This record gives sequence, C-alpha cells and structure tokens, in this order.
Amino acid sequence: MSFLELKSIRILFTICLILVTSNRDAKSAEDNAFAPQDLEFFEKQVRPLLVEHCYSCHSSKSEKLKAGLYVDHRSALLKGGDSGPAIIPHNVEESLFIEAIRYDSYEMPPKGKLSDDKIAIFEKWISLGAPWPDEESPDEETGREVFDLQKRKAEHWVWQPIESPEIPVVSDKKWPQDDLDHFILHRLETAELSPAEETDRNALVRRLYFDLIGLPPTPEQVNRFVNDQSPQAIERLVDELLASPHYGERWGRHWLDLVRYAESRGHEFDEDARNAYQYRDYVIRALNADVPYDQFVREQIAGDLLEEPRLHPTDGFNESILGTGFWFLGEWVHSPVDISKDESDRFDNMIDVMSKTFLGVTVSCARCHDHKFDAISTADYYALTGFLQSSCYRQVRFESLKHNREVAIQLEELNTKYQQQLATLLNDSFLNEKTVQVSLTNAVKDLSTENPILVDYGQIAKENYLQDGYLFGLRPRKAGEYLLTENPDQPDLTLALHNAAASDPFWNGLESVSESPTQMRDRLAKIPRSGRTLRTPTFSVDDGIVSVRVNGSGHVVACVDSHRLVAGPLHNETIQEIKPEQTWVQLNLKRYTGHRIHLEFTPAEKAQLEVLCVVQGNDAAILKQIEQEDERQAAEVQSQIIELNERLAEPGAVSDQVADILQKWTEEKRKLKEQVQQKSHLAMAMLDGTGEDGPLLIRGSSSNPGPIVPRRFLTAVSGDEPMNPQQGSGRLELAEQINSPTNPLTSRVIVNRIWHHLLGRGIVPTTDDFGVLGQHPTHPDLLDFLAVQFREDGQSIKKMIRRIVLSRTYQMSSQYRAEALVRDPKNLLWHYRPPKRLEGELIRDSLLAISGRLDESMYGESIPIHLTSFMDGRGRPGKSGPLDGNNRRSIYISVRRNFISPFMLAFDTPVPFSTMGSRTVSNVPAQALILMNDPLVVELTKSWAGRVCSAVSPQDEQSINAGLKTFYETAFARQPSQQELEIAMKFMREQSQARNLPLNHVELWSDIAHALVNTKEFIFIR
Repeated sequence: MSFLELKSIRILFTICLILVTSNRDAKSAEDNAFAPQDLEFFEKQVRPLLVEHCYSCHSSKSEKLKAGLYVDHRSALLKGGDSGPAIIPHNVEESLFIEAIRYDSYEMPPKGKLSDDKIAIFEKWISLGAPWPDEESPDEETGREVFDLQKRKAEHWVWQPIESPEIPVVSDKKWPQDDLDHFILHRLETAELSPAEETDRNALVRRLYFDLIGLPPTPEQVNRFVNDQSPQAIERLVDELLASPHYGERWGRHWLDLVRYAESRGHEFDEDARNAYQYRDYVIRALNADVPYDQFVREQIAGDLLEEPRLHPTDGFNESILGTGFWFLGEWVHSPVDISKDESDRFDNMIDVMSKTFLGVTVSCARCHDHKFDAISTADYYALTGFLQSSCYRQVRFESLKHNREVAIQLEELNTKYQQQLATLLNDSFLNEKTVQVSLTNAVKDLSTENPILVDYGQIAKENYLQDGYLFGLRPRKAGEYLLTENPDQPDLTLALHNAAASDPFWNGLESVSESPTQMRDRLAKIPRSGRTLRTPTFSVDDGIVSVRVNGSGHVVACVDSHRLVAGPLHNETIQEIKPEQTWVQLNLKRYTGHRIHLEFTPAEKAQLEVLCVVQGNDAAILKQIEQEDERQAAEVQSQIIELNERLAEPGAVSDQVADILQKWTEEKRKLKEQVQQKSHLAMAMLDGTGEDGPLLIRGSSSNPGPIVPRRFLTAVSGDEPMNPQQGSGRLELAEQINSPTNPLTSRVIVNRIWHHLLGRGIVPTTDDFGVLGQHPTHPDLLDFLAVQFREDGQSIKKMIRRIVLSRTYQMSSQYRAEALVRDPKNLLWHYRPPKRLEGELIRDSLLAISGRLDESMYGESIPIHLTSFMDGRGRPGKSGPLDGNNRRSIYISVRRNFISPFMLAFDTPVPFSTMGSRTVSNVPAQALILMNDPLVVELTKSWAGRVCSAVSPQDEQSINAGLKTFYETAFARQPSQQELEIAMKFMREQSQARNLPLNHVELWSDIAHALVNTKEFIFIR
C-alpha cells in the first residue's frame, strides 16, 4: 500500500473521530413538485417552442387533431396519442417525442427538422422530469378569459401596496430585542411553540464574521468578544464588521450572483467581457460606502444619465456610470446568423436579470405570450425592450469623464469668446452668416420620392448630436466659422469649410487603459474608440447601401441591432476603414436591409475626421448633387478666406489686434489642454442613443414583428400610459418608477434578499420570483414591516443588516427543540436558526486566512483562473493562473463562463447565466473528495500546520496541547473538548512512532489540519 493511500486512510479515520457537527437539512420538496427554476425554463424555453411548432396540429385549438396527440398539457403528453406515451420523464432516449423531432422514426414537425439548439431544449426538459406548472387542462380552460391583468393583480399579494403593520403583542415580553422579533414570536406563540435558546458566544462570533465579512475570526478576535461581557459587546462587534472593507467583498459576491457576473462571453470562444472587473469593484465600493439602495438601483439602470453623478471620494471619478455595466454582463455570440434574433435573445436576458434582481418577478416569461400566471403582459415585456433599443454599449473612460467634460465646456466657451471678439473687431457678425448655408434635403428633393438624407450634420438637432467622449466638440462646426490653425508657434486664422461633425486635434493623446486580454478576437476592440467616437441617430436600412460624406481618416462601424462582437466569419462588412483620399465611404449592408442600425465614426490616432452627412443608398445623381452643394459651400468659404487674408495682410491696428487675439487664444488653449486628463481606465457602460419604441414580436419571434409598444413600466405597478421620455432612452425615468414609493416590489425584494443571506432562507423562499409560481411569504407582515423600516432608514443596506443581526431571531441557536421540529418540520415559523453551509468562495478564503497566506489587497484586474488538465475546450485561456490565485480572495479570481473553477462548482457556485439569488446547497460526495484531494487544500492546510507546529516543542505535552487548541480555535472559534484533545494526541503519538517523526513535524500536524478542514463544522456556520 502506497504512502498516499496510507495517508488517506489516516485522514479518513481522523475525520470520523473528530467530526464535531452534522448537517441538518430541511426536508426536501415533495417528489411531484418542480423547482421554480425548472418551471421558468419550461415557460421561457419549452412552451414557446410547443406553441410555435406543435400547437397547430396537436392542441385543443387545432382545426383537426393529428395522431390523437395533444401537447398542450403535461398529462396529455404522458398519456400520448395513437403511438403511445409521448414523453417519459427523466428518460430522453425512450421518449417518442424526442425520437420524432430527431427524425429518427416519425418526422415532426413535418415542415422541417428543428435546429439542434431547439432539440437540445426539449432533451433538457425531459431530463429534468418534464416540468410543467400545475394548471388546468385546455378542456377545463374552455370559455375562461385567457388573460385578465387587473384580476391577477387584485388576486396576488405582491402587487398590493406595502402596509405598515402593527407590532404584534406577545406573551414573552423579555424575548424580543427588536420589533421584528415580535412578528416571529407571535407566530410561534400562536402555534404554541417556543423559540430556541440563544446561541453561545463562540458560535455567534463565528456566525457574524462569516455573514458580514466572509472570513473566520482569529482566536484573538474570538477571545476579545467572548470575554467582553458589556451590554454593548455585540453592537460594537457588528459595527466593527460593517465598517470593515471586507464587508463589501462579502456582500458584493451576493450581488454578483444576481447580475450573472462573468468576465467572458461564453459560447464558442469564450471571448473576453472586457473590463468587467470594474463593475465588480464598483459594487464592492458602493456597498462599503452604504450607498442608499435607491441610488444604487438608479446608478445601474441609468447611471450614465445622472446630472450629478456620485463621485469617488478621493479620486473624484464618476462612480455612477459604472453601475450600468450590469446590463452587459451577459453572454454574447460572435457570428449570429440571425442578428435580429441574437438581439432579442440578449434583450431577453437583460430584461430577465433586471426584473428578477430589482423586482423579483419573471417579466421575461411574457416574451412569447402573456404571462401564464402573473399580472405581466407581453406588451409590458416589449415596452421594456424599447429602453434597451434606445441605448448602446461602450467602453467608457470613466476616470476622465467628468473632468474632461468640464474641459470640453471651457473649450467651447473659450472658442466662442474669441470668435465673437474677432467678429466684433472685423465688424462682421460672424463671417459664417455670409456663407452659403445649404440644406441637403432641399437639394435632393427633386431626385427622390423619399428623403435619402439620414443624417445632415449641418442641420442636426442638439439631442441627436451623440458621441462617446468630447473629441467632436459639443456641437457640429458651421461652414465659415473662425478656426485656429494647428501651428501653436505661429497661430493663424482660417474658416471651417464644411458643415460637419469634426474631430478636434485638441484632444489628441488620449490614453485608454484596458485589462490584459485573455481571449480577445473582437475586431472592434482593436480600434481606439473609447472617448473618441461619434454616433449617429438610429435609422432603418432600406436600400442596402449606406453612403457617408467624409474628410479625413479613421473607421466607420455600422452597429446593426446592437451587435457588438465582430470576431468570426460574419458581419465583417460592418467595419470599414476611412482612407484620407476618400470623400465618400459606402457600406454594403444588403444583408441587413430592414434592420435598425446606427453608425459610429472614430478618427485614426493623431488624425482628423469630418463627417458631413449620411445618405440612404448610392444613387449617383443624389450623391453628385450633395457633392456639388458641399463644393459650392466650400468654394464660397475659400473666397471668404482669401478676403480675410487680404484684410489681415494690410498693416495696421486691425491686423495687429487680430494677431494679439490669436496669440491669446492659442495660449489659453495650450493652458487648457494641459488640464486634459489624458489617461483613464475603461469600463463597460451604457451610452444613451435615439429614443425608440420597440415592436411586439409575435410569439417572441424577431421575424414576426407586430405593433409598436410605447416605452413604459409594468402595467400592474404604474398603469399602461406611455412614458413619452422627452429625450433619449428614458432609462432615468424607468429608474424612478422602479424606485417609486408606490412600487410594492423593490423594497420587499431587497429586504427579503438581506434576510435570506443572514437567516439562510428568505421570508419569501423563492428570492427571485415573488409571482404565482414562487412561494408565498411565511411572514407577510414581517416582510412589509422590514420594507417600511428600510425606507424610513434611508434605504441603508447596512442598517437593515444591523437590525436583523442584533435581533433575537438571528441570535437563536442552531439546536432545535424536538417538539418544535415535530410540529414545524420545515422551520417555516423560525423556531431555530438552522446551520448554513459556507459557499465555495468562503471555504477557499477561510483556508487562505487560517494558513496565514491571505492577501487582503482589494480591487484591480482579476487573477487568471487556475486551469486543471480537465478544464479543456475551445476558448481555453492560453495561460493558467496560479494555483493559489496569488492568495487573493475568491471574488478577485477571474470568472470565465466556460472555465469555472471545479472547486467552486462542487460547492454550488452558479454558472452565470441569469439571476441566482438563492444558491443551491447540495451535499454530495464530490465535496468531500475535493476537500480531501484538491492540491490547493493540501497546500494550504500544510501552511496552516506549519504556522502552528513551528511554536510546538516535541517534548512538551502542554505545548502540543496548546497547538491543538490553536487549531480548534482557528477553525471552529471554540476550544476543543477533552475527548477531542485526547483523540488528536493519541493519533499524533501513534503516527509519530509509526513514521519515525518528531511530534512537531509538519507532516503530522498537516494530517490533523487536513482532517479538521474535512469536518462539517469547518464548512458550516452553526
């Protein structure tokens, strides 16, 4: 038998001896109840496919039923048709339905085989047991109104206003420590039950440390708290932990679960989600600063639109805009064949995450049809897509954004001041008033029945002059306006030749800092676009060719249906270089006829770019007419330049004063340029675009658009009147409605999430679904009480956490009373505080902490994921990260969708696809195996053992006992029992003799350390 086998046996033996606690899980749901996430999968993925492909021949609404098979109810599928049962739950291969859609025998649907992706959805559905909500059969539904939103609103608790309930009267006046305790005790007393005893202080201090900062207390911290008998001891500890910067890391990880945080896009190549870590760091800072929750919500929905954004307290950069990055943390596809469907899928994920995270309802279940159960219509869903259609993605220079905006305003004021001085001096109320001002629309009106001019920068409305950054000024240039030449040593005066959006060399030298790439194939990422990009209003491609009148060099990008990842064989035609000799650039967009697009223009580095107009089509006569109008205007300006130069060439006071003005203008511009913040890090964020309302897609199909639905919030909350935003997307107005005191969802959802993370189960157990398919609150009055208190406390998350952890309810023991468990087996009344298993991140962080190797550095680029030999596939990073993650906390380890840590997956870290407010808590052999065999666990337990045994004298039993006590105090925040000490000492002596090792040898202590880590007590909070 090998040494490793002997060691494994010894460790397993020791685990059996010193196991100090066990996991008591609540009774699982009944076998015939489907998990909420599985029902959601059915509603969002399966039912729409059945409706689209099967109902015409196999439903109660079919004109003629085929093969005796109904597919519009689970019982009908189980019963089957002429050929027998259509599905066998959990048995994909034996289900006739799957055989038919695979075309293995029957060929259904007969008009054409489903795509592999759609077949995979049905296979997954059957493997899950064919989840289907408990609903009436179609026969029972006959004659019943299909969808009555107001009736559903009136019948379901969550749509009702938040009430401020009276504090219940209780018999045991001494037990409550907070008003919330009255609600718990009142229900217990009504059921003739008593709450569990108060937990011991050792358990409480460990509970508080893990719940609030996610790290174990040191023996010194435990002893300080246990020995502090003052009445304010718990409050002091809670306040200390809430003030710790580690608090934001702990609660930030909870939030990242909600917004499906990841740093790659998944799918084929797992492309980088560039600079996603900036959003993670934003969340940690915001939570540590205890930003009021309504502001936190506002920043994520519309942080780019705030007139007074929240600024970093020391560095002064715009924090608020970073919140909008949450919209773009989802999966992206690099070469979608159907680009409209790709957009509708991305929008669906964005709406799904937004509605679950902030509202606790499954709005995206109404994508293909009115929600089957909740007061949410399909029109509600598509009203929300308009906010996304009206916004777009960018990599924002957030550190320089506010500062450089102030510089841009000063630059505009400076230029205007000296232009006006020149006009006064030259007795000319702006030469450009003499310039021929052209209207391109009028110039071509006789050449086309439709106006081909999509964008004319000579006549564009202020609200449509859109850009990322300030490179193109605060407005377009007008032909004939005064300009300084670009020679600072000998400034000269000239005039603008064109009406155009023109880049200003004043902004040359901007440096944008992005994270180091892992998988970056995106062509757009290689163009220096951040803070340097002009964006046109959105328009529809009708002709297939779009022509642009330009001067200069750079790139033009056609953003079609908000698609941003150009990294494969398709859609490369959307990116085109602008060369210096070109005056017309034409984009062949025939593939996208009928699609919504906007154009984005970026000058080459150290080059200039002017954009005059955008034209639908390439009709030679129209383009020639526009060219002639432009040249006529330029010729007029040239003649004015000649006239101006002649006047200035004449010696005298006027020319001297002009020279003096030019010198001052140049000097002030030079000084102002020195104030430009050239360098800035980048982060994903939103940019407001053209305000648009989106169409209702019939059955959720992007190829079947229906009527336009005006932007608005949910009908059940704010009615169905259109929002009619005055400008742009309207996301700021949407944020205000989400935060409105009349919205009964937002406050309830967040206080329930806080309760869930502290007590292990929400008052509403289905934290992401407060709808009909979710579970009802166990204590509805308590939920409303907390929601009211939350609002009255300024929507402070820290204050709500403090209130809960200082309550008797939170501080109850995890040891239940036997009679209470019989009468309340699922602990719905909270008669005790059940043990909670630590998440994978906390287990790893604990190991780092007790080993003495934890690097407490905060923020910054993520540490690359360590790749095992089993982590293979397309998109695999070219370089593995360090095994120990540079000893950083787990929140700073890169999250790559296709390569998630096996350790984290074993402990139920969610795959970041959608909102996950309540993680699965499994108890499977893989967890014990990974704690036994994972190289990092072995390495860290050895480091921990080395710290302890270095102070042990092998001849001194008292010294050895002290070392063993240190182990228990560090791992469990308690002293070992005498029996535990004796067992451990006996093991040490036997192994010392058998292996001929001194009693302070690190191998012996490593075995003990590894065994302790493998106990339930180490990975559970009691």
